[in-house]
Amino acid sequence: MNFPEELKYTKDHEWVRVEGNVAFIGITDFAQGELGDIVYVDITTLGEELAHEEIFGTVEAVKTVSDLFMPVSGTIKEVNKGLDTNPEAVNKDPYGAGWMIKVEMKDVAEVNNLLSVADYRALIGH
Repeated sequence: MNFPEELKYTKDHEWVRVEGNVAFIGITDFAQGELGDIVYVDITTLGEELAHEEIFGTVEAVKTVSDLFMPVSGTIKEVNKGLDTNPEAVNKDPYGAGWMIKVEMKDVAEVNNLLSVADYRALIGH
């Protein structure tokens, strides 16, 4: 299983890549593996300001639907439109082509409350 060192993680299995005051957010390799084949990503919160832990969308797999939670507070500036026609990118490349949203963070310091790769591995037992 792949867990890039430069990312931050949440107990809800989202990952965060920070570039200045922008956060790229998706679900982890572990999460996509647990969900199975992803068939639809539903994010209708573009342009909205959401607080930490609010739901920003859902991901639908063959057998289940899971909520997606904001790891940091901020405004959703972009949704990965590629997932509309290629939701399986989340399975194939969760940290690259499978990213879900770009968020302009309200408080960059919130990132310090997220899990390191070591903490996330401990959480999931890997």
